[in-house]
Amino acid sequence: MANKRIGKQIVLPLSKAFRISLRSIQTRFFRSMITMAGVILAIAFLMSCWTNDVVTRSLRGSGDPEVDVLLQLSGEETDPAAVDASNARLTWIISLSLLVCVAGVLNSMLMAVTERFQEIGTMKCLGALDPFIVKIFLLESLLLGSIGSALGLLVGLALSLIGLSVGFGKYVWQYFPMVQLMHYALYSFLIGTGLSVLGAIYPAWTAAQMEPVEAMRVER
Repeated sequence: MANKRIGKQIVLPLSKAFRISLRSIQTRFFRSMITMAGVILAIAFLMSCWTNDVVTRSLRGSGDPEVDVLLQLSGEETDPAAVDASNARLTWIISLSLLVCVAGVLNSMLMAVTERFQEIGTMKCLGALDPFIVKIFLLESLLLGSIGSALGLLVGLALSLIGLSVGFGKYVWQYFPMVQLMHYALYSFLIGTGLSVLGAIYPAWTAAQMEPVEAMRVER
């Protein structure tokens, strides 16, 4: 009996975990904004690259002689092999930026676990289940990731379209690939949110595995 862990009696609803996660974000607002900023920058870069690629492909396929001249003047690759090589390099750069995003979320959530030792210990001493502790941290990262991804894709889309409009003028909107961009916006949102949750899995598991007595002993 002495070796049994404390806190296996109370099953709290998901709404309670959501409220605790939201309160944690508000309490640690600046740290949360730093985490969100990493997501925003990564997804903005991803969406900007995809927007440039989709719009320029639409312009290349337009068959408009004036657009072809503008493409040549802007230095855009027209040879298929060169375009493929450029896309391959861009894919590596995007992958690295997303990896940095995951690392940032992981580091931030680990710091959140360290700062909340006594809070976690108190909840477990009061009977909170391990899955409930995991839900708190995953919901927190889900909120940060979804908001950061939404802002990031809007920033990336806006900046990219502004730059393209300067270079190609009215032709960007004349041959605007709306459906494709909507698909890529959805992909960007899902990638950003998914990576944010992925980066929080290990910190959430670490928090759930803490012994209540040990957590309560940690000094603030």
